[in-house]
Amino acid sequence: MMTLRLTVLIFLILATIAPAAELAFPIEKQQLDNGLMVLLIPDHSAPSVTVQVWYKTGSKNERPGITGISHLFEHMMFKGSKNFPKDKFDRLVNGNGGVNNAWTSFDNTTFYEVMPSDKLSIALDLEADRSRYLQINDSNLGSERNVVINERLWRYDNSPFGAMYEQLFNNAFVAHPYRWLPIGFRSDIDAISLQECLDYYHTHYAPNNSFLVISGDFDSVEAMKLVKKAYGSLKSVPQPPPIKTVEPEQKGEKNIDFHKVAQLPAIMAGYKIPEGKNPDIIPLQVAGKVLFDGESSRLYHRLVYTEQKAIFVQGAAMVLHDPSLFYVAAQAVPGASMDSIKREIFEEVDRLKTEPISANELQKAKNQMEADFITGLQSNEGRASEVGSYQIDTDDYSNIYSYPDKIQAVTADDVMRVANKYLTENHRTVINLIPTKPPKPAAAPNTEEGK
Repeated sequence: MMTLRLTVLIFLILATIAPAAELAFPIEKQQLDNGLMVLLIPDHSAPSVTVQVWYKTGSKNERPGITGISHLFEHMMFKGSKNFPKDKFDRLVNGNGGVNNAWTSFDNTTFYEVMPSDKLSIALDLEADRSRYLQINDSNLGSERNVVINERLWRYDNSPFGAMYEQLFNNAFVAHPYRWLPIGFRSDIDAISLQECLDYYHTHYAPNNSFLVISGDFDSVEAMKLVKKAYGSLKSVPQPPPIKTVEPEQKGEKNIDFHKVAQLPAIMAGYKIPEGKNPDIIPLQVAGKVLFDGESSRLYHRLVYTEQKAIFVQGAAMVLHDPSLFYVAAQAVPGASMDSIKREIFEEVDRLKTEPISANELQKAKNQMEADFITGLQSNEGRASEVGSYQIDTDDYSNIYSYPDKIQAVTADDVMRVANKYLTENHRTVINLIPTKPPKPAAAPNTEEGK
């Protein structure tokens, strides 16, 4: 029994001082003459392959009047292309045992297929064709516009927390295009014209404004032959104009009362933080783990578990290409004081500035970050997504290799330093959800005679 206890104790000690993991997978970089970068991640452990196309266009590349057009194109890209009409596109993917989907963010729009490894050419042919010959017409625009409007209603207009999230970005940013969400403003979605869609497509969806990530069971030489066959004839276009607007420094707290139909009050706040490749991002991520991650995190343990004032509390440092937000959100239990919850949240954030976190708490947060990161790399799709994200967020996919070491290098002083630098009242925007009751339905007219 003593030997067992000693073994367990040694294991626990090692778990708290674990060295940074080494990433064993290779990434091969190739580039076509038309500017298309190709990142190859061979892995023969399973007979499948993931193809991801990352377009370097997201909501930040839009302008007032066409906000939401990148997300609209996420939907339009599934309406078929010259050589692969919609029914043929889906039939080829699903009929060959594959799946496909897409997502739109502030900085990018990404499309992917997961296919059996011997069907790699199908995914490449499909993506190349819709990159060049997408069917853009009034019918497709009208149908997808309606889909996007319904998505906006569901995710934002009729959702208290979706609406708060939009309010946070609308108010935190005054100049940079992060001030609107990828979903776009409703009036812009309604008004985007066919010509604006054509112009946007021909400007942004080109080989020199995108890159491919291929991860899985393939031979690199043969894969590049297939890439050149599918993409080699596509022409490059002039690069879209860069985002020149720099968000001015925020010099005072913005505190907004947001009245909306909801059952319970809530808060969402955001602190201005730097761009994704800034070295201060990782200590800020550690701070987020300490405050929010898991039942033993400071704010969850205090507000949800011990005091039972909040239904939930969450937050994190958002990693984007340009300066972003460190956000926090919480909702009160019935009868709890939202002012008290807000005060305690800000107390815990401010505590990071004056009290160094303990060695055990720091190591636990760093180990959680590293474990989450490594877990995300276990599948072909996960590796492709992480590599693509590093290219988008930091302008260099190879930064993925140094991430574990940089996590483990964070010190308690680093966390205190970034908390004092960024998590300040002057850099904070607060959205206070004030619940309102739904309007009463109009009374039915009385049509009885004589009344």
